[in-house]
Amino acid sequence: MKIDIITVVPELLEGPFQHSIMKRAADKGLLNVNIVPLRPYGLGVHKQLDDYQYGGGAGMVMMCEPLDNCIEELKSKTIYDEIIYLTPDGSVFNQKIANRLSCYENLLIICGHYKGIDQRIRDLHVTMEISVGDFVLSGGELAAAIVVDAVGRLIPGVLNDETSALTDSFQDDLLAPPVYTRPAVFKGLCVPEVLLSGHDRRIEEWRNDMAFKITKDKRPDLMGE
Repeated sequence: MKIDIITVVPELLEGPFQHSIMKRAADKGLLNVNIVPLRPYGLGVHKQLDDYQYGGGAGMVMMCEPLDNCIEELKSKTIYDEIIYLTPDGSVFNQKIANRLSCYENLLIICGHYKGIDQRIRDLHVTMEISVGDFVLSGGELAAAIVVDAVGRLIPGVLNDETSALTDSFQDDLLAPPVYTRPAVFKGLCVPEVLLSGHDRRIEEWRNDMAFKITKDKRPDLMGE
């Protein structure tokens, strides 16, 4: 999979993909994250990227021309399955969306900045709009890192144990059950006996029961309650 990310501040994305699972995905040739700085597409001597809003109001808006030129150049080289704009008024990102995106070959992510991007770029190019939550960030870079990490780990071959992703929280609209490792007793707290039993069916039943209980207690909305 290839993911191109257009950003005004590429430095914000230098770290997230250079370590841990995302780095292993890149090293295996399974995920190519390409950071595309927008500044070279800026206008004039100062490479301007933003301007005042029509109609007045606080905050600057990312201009049409730099983004359009950048997107058109990228589209001339790659056919994208989705062109994603990260915005507070997009569809709230969840595991189902991550699962769907992980099946694609090429994604383009646009990171907003300032007050956002000119609406005409959304009208002309954007095919999908995503929000990572009901709050506002200074730009879309951190949101892009979240989306890429959630999607990238689902690509077959990225995780050493591919079944691990299938048991993550939200995969079946349930939160994950508690997990334990050695020692079996820590400060008087014991690992549940069933997990030490070696009885696969009983362990699976316990995990399912705990997943339902935790979801009902912590996120009843996931169960339609």
